[in-house]
Amino acid sequence: MATFTQAQAPQRSINGTKQEIPVLDVEEQTMELETIEVKVTDYSSRAQWLRAAVLGANDGLLSTASLMMGVGAVRKDVKTMILTGIAGLIAGACSMAIGEFVSVYSQYDIEMSQIKREGKTREVSESELAEKKKSLPSPFKAAVASALAFAVGALVPLLAAAFIQSYRVRLGVVVAAVSVALLGFGWVSAVLGRAPVVKSSLRVLVGGLVAMGVTYGLTKLIGSTGI
Repeated sequence: MATFTQAQAPQRSINGTKQEIPVLDVEEQTMELETIEVKVTDYSSRAQWLRAAVLGANDGLLSTASLMMGVGAVRKDVKTMILTGIAGLIAGACSMAIGEFVSVYSQYDIEMSQIKREGKTREVSESELAEKKKSLPSPFKAAVASALAFAVGALVPLLAAAFIQSYRVRLGVVVAAVSVALLGFGWVSAVLGRAPVVKSSLRVLVGGLVAMGVTYGLTKLIGSTGI
């Protein structure tokens, strides 16, 4: 391919003065464009782990707080509320861990089968197979992370209610602490996922308040029937 350089640049005459017309080296430009690397953030991969972490923490926060509010609607002593919250934390963390383990292990089995099929149908080096296996999600890590996230969320209402004897003040503090935590979870989720911060935070907050309100109201109603 013929290319022009500055030495080969044609000339033009303006008012009797010769000036060189710069001509770009097309081949050099092509090579430069080929070497440009564009870094693209894999938001789908980030969103997968973010979803599990936020889901676990949010679930721990809401389910434990709703349990405590529901029991608190009919039993006013702090011991009953705390024991209810602890039971909810343990049961929920175990449930989240088992659910995440089963889900991720199913995904792991499917992808391992795909890797084995690829190894049979085409030539794949051992190093390439090992690299693919390393990139697969770990069911054990996913289970532990999900349980820990749930426990972190559940600790918020427990700590908020632990040292307050007054019934009405305790309920108000639990609602306030949970609301702040919900806004925080919504904000973190929006920032890391590149979503609208205000909309995401308010959506999480409103959903959480509705869940606690429905649990408290229905439990209060059922308790008032004398069951």
